[in-house]
Amino acid sequence: MIRVIAAVLVCLSSVLTATAQSPETVRSPREDKFRQLEEILPTPNTYRTASGAPGHQYWQQRADHVIDVELDDAAQRITGSETITYRNHSPDSLVYLWLQLDQNMLAKGSDTQLTATAPTLDRTSFDQLDGMLTRATFEGGHVIASVKDAKGQPLNYTIVKTMMRVDLREPLAPGGVVSFSVAWSYNINNARKVRSRSGYEYFEKDGNYLYAIAQWFPRMAPYTDANGWQHKQFLGSGEFSLEFGDYLVRLTVPNDHVVAATGVLQNPEAVLTATQRQRLKIAETAAKPVQIVTPDEVKAAESAKPSGKKTWIFKAQNVRDFAFASSRKFIWDAHRHDVGGNRVMAMSFYPKEGNPLWGQYSTAAITHTLDVYSRYTFTYPYPVAISVNAPVGGMEYPMICFNGPRPEEDGTYSARSKYGLITVVIHEVGHNYFPMIVNSDERQWTWMDEGLNTFLQYLSEREWEETYPSGRGEPRNIVEYMSSTDQVPIMTNSESLLQFGNNAYAKPATALNILRETILGRDLFDKAFKEYARRWKFKRPMPADFFRTMEDASAIDLDWFWHGWFYSTDRVDISIERVRQFTIDTRDPDVENPARKAEEDARPDSLSEQRNKAIPKAVDRDPSLKDFYNTYDRFAVTPREREAYAKFVAGLSPRERELLNSGLNFYLVELRNVGGLVMPVLLKLEYTDGTSEELRIPAEIWRYNSKDVSKLVMTKKELKAIVLDPNLETADTDLENNAFPRRPVKSRFQLFKQDGRQPNPMQMLERKPEAGPNTSPGTP
Repeated sequence: MIRVIAAVLVCLSSVLTATAQSPETVRSPREDKFRQLEEILPTPNTYRTASGAPGHQYWQQRADHVIDVELDDAAQRITGSETITYRNHSPDSLVYLWLQLDQNMLAKGSDTQLTATAPTLDRTSFDQLDGMLTRATFEGGHVIASVKDAKGQPLNYTIVKTMMRVDLREPLAPGGVVSFSVAWSYNINNARKVRSRSGYEYFEKDGNYLYAIAQWFPRMAPYTDANGWQHKQFLGSGEFSLEFGDYLVRLTVPNDHVVAATGVLQNPEAVLTATQRQRLKIAETAAKPVQIVTPDEVKAAESAKPSGKKTWIFKAQNVRDFAFASSRKFIWDAHRHDVGGNRVMAMSFYPKEGNPLWGQYSTAAITHTLDVYSRYTFTYPYPVAISVNAPVGGMEYPMICFNGPRPEEDGTYSARSKYGLITVVIHEVGHNYFPMIVNSDERQWTWMDEGLNTFLQYLSEREWEETYPSGRGEPRNIVEYMSSTDQVPIMTNSESLLQFGNNAYAKPATALNILRETILGRDLFDKAFKEYARRWKFKRPMPADFFRTMEDASAIDLDWFWHGWFYSTDRVDISIERVRQFTIDTRDPDVENPARKAEEDARPDSLSEQRNKAIPKAVDRDPSLKDFYNTYDRFAVTPREREAYAKFVAGLSPRERELLNSGLNFYLVELRNVGGLVMPVLLKLEYTDGTSEELRIPAEIWRYNSKDVSKLVMTKKELKAIVLDPNLETADTDLENNAFPRRPVKSRFQLFKQDGRQPNPMQMLERKPEAGPNTSPGTP
């Protein structure tokens, strides 16, 4: 303990001296963690403003589609043709157009196949080996039959891996419109063997197929103000970047199939029975899901054969993509749900193998998701929302998503399966908001849809039940990843990400949760986030638009936050290095002298002092050696000291006397940023009287020195301990240095009984040792 007010004055003097130095004499090698992002972000313009909003000249292209497609259930093949009407809203003339041929990723010799690194073969299952061999021989990829103009005349085209360039007969001027047609086909992959984002599943027990079809038609590549043509090749990780448009799609399938698709069914009278249409009518006002196609109807269809074909017709307005699922195995349940005044038909399609989980939870999770997401963004604008049980872990498309979890064959299920289903439905339905409506570029930035969506997924899970086992979103759950070495920044292209799920899903979701709970607060964050969603609804935002909007709508400079969480691999690790206690020296000898004596008496004797006490002393053998100082008490108060104190007090003003006798404790808390990522300093102050309080210090405390800072705590109470980040808000990766004084880190270990030796080969073969040449039975 240091009892000296002069020390505080000396520290203040040092600060004033440093401030008075001329700029030429100040040198600092320290990294500026608060450097502004304007040096990195693109320059604002008339298309995208400095506030993060679309500019007054913002534009985006549009592509409308009319598609006819047939599903061959015998050959597992798609054959289709489409007419695309493309509108050039850009200020540029276009001499060619680029289309995406995503199925070419599955073609033999594709970049995806050639650049795939070798798997670990130490332990390989039969299914894994079967998948590798099937993938090597699968005849995948789009087969383009023709590309024609509106008059039916061939257009020149060039296929470049997963992209196709179509040369126009004449430049498409700004404001111009061009129509052209494409005919194509491709083989559908077995999604259980050739992993992809779509495909079929074969059910060996009943001999039927279930199809989840996506990336199935040649789609327009975006042409944007930020990148021109976005035609980065599709390797598999970086998902999709697309244009909005209206779709009319005619799907021809076996006449015993049930089809789920993006958009609204236009011809129920042609594809559904009268009973099924009546059930669909009842579902429009039902409070709970109604089965449109029942398990009994599915059972009958599974054991029969189709007698022909049916064409299901769907329309979808203002969507960026179109997907569908088809099978005779589908149970179909539905009910209409009011979402902010928009009456949405929530529907689930699943085989009997999905029950009882799917019938109980899928549609309920859809409506829950629409309620929560709409509250934090905008009212869900589409007329339907569909969840399909398919051989895809989880994939999202406008109004429809494919989700994989199922119970065991006997109908039982684990808690992991139950919550896995609810989680994936929330996540994939939630993708309708990001990126299906807030149309970010997935091919370039995975986090802009996956990270934001995972954050809202976390909020939705917390509203499902109090003890929901959320895997992502809680700061403590990201600590292991933040501590790892095999990382790249979030702001890394989608195809180059390491630890994909942690990087693009968990870390940005956790960052946004921390931004909401700890930095901005819920109310301010929610307003800013909702403004971002409102501004970019049905538009194409870039990262800068998100960063700028969150600052623009909150009035908080967050550049340090984006730098640390999104542009670096720094981790959160703040340490309480030292705590020093200061008290004011009152200069009252009747107070200070006894206090100093108590301090000295409390000092423990060293080991030598303890052992030396028994040694005979010279002054004890000869008392004549003692004098005044052998009995002098240097802590005894003298009249001169009292007189000096009285004179000192007489010269003080009333305010100075009040300060002198304030009885305050001054604690100098020294902090070190070990991990490099600057964050708010959250301290819990625990006092000896059993009370406590929290001190929440903004991250700006690190703005002058991002490595070491100190904080002065003034209180009349005596501190017992200080705890950093007591509520585990910041994803601090090392809790051992978060307390002062240090606390033991609790853990456990298990005991086990040592097994005997492993059997040797003779024991395993139950062979008995033979008699040696120097021994014989009966030898004593």
